[in-house]
Amino acid sequence: MELYKLSGRKSGGVCLNCRHNTAGRYCHYCKEGFYRDEAKPITHRKACKACNCHPVGSSGTVCNQTTGQCPCKDGVTGLTCNRCAKGYQQSRSTIAPCITTVVPRLDGADLELEIKGIPQITTPPNEPAPAPANTDECPSCKASSQINQKRYCKTDYVIQAHVLSREMGEEYVKFTINVLSVFKRGARRIRRGDQFLYVPRKDLTCKCPKLRLGKKYLILGSDSEDHDGIYTDSRSIVLQWRDDWNERMRKFQRKERSNEC
Repeated sequence: MELYKLSGRKSGGVCLNCRHNTAGRYCHYCKEGFYRDEAKPITHRKACKACNCHPVGSSGTVCNQTTGQCPCKDGVTGLTCNRCAKGYQQSRSTIAPCITTVVPRLDGADLELEIKGIPQITTPPNEPAPAPANTDECPSCKASSQINQKRYCKTDYVIQAHVLSREMGEEYVKFTINVLSVFKRGARRIRRGDQFLYVPRKDLTCKCPKLRLGKKYLILGSDSEDHDGIYTDSRSIVLQWRDDWNERMRKFQRKERSNEC
């Protein structure tokens, strides 16, 4: 105001309380979180449009003030980062909502993310690993549906996990899993959230353990210092998750804490 008075009331003033989501000394551009609609003058009440960046697909809430493009996470596309790019498909992870996978796409269409108010898109089922030429070479799996306190106590870790994707290696297959519950942490102190799960390729080929994308599993396994994630092999117990196991696992936890293992 002082500059305005000193200039003979001709210039130097600063606009206060800009309207219609504008900002700047003269309310001449859109404020953060909005972008300019070039078809309308800046004085128009709809000259600034909200970015509306997708809460999961974008890495921020501020878009480009000229184009309106939101900052997208890897594998995500769209003005508001609301769908997966070609070659990617939806996961259940908020950290990496769109992931590459060995599962073939059913079509080339983009996939919308599952989030509040947006329809769920089902992930195409993956094909099981091919059987080896000589099945006699396969180890015997501990695929028993009977989970008791003894089995629980003999393993290093016990978790419930959702399988998101897999990456084939020469010796190991690296799965990306979302750990939903940790009943027994093991020496690695497993935490909830996205983790890597390593399985020897020869064991997976023998379906021991048997893991499918998009499914949830109860996994009882042993620690390994050779990998930067969780390790599972033919000696581990991997069973498709059943909701009635939750209370049983909590019971085993309580007994472990009371030194009954």
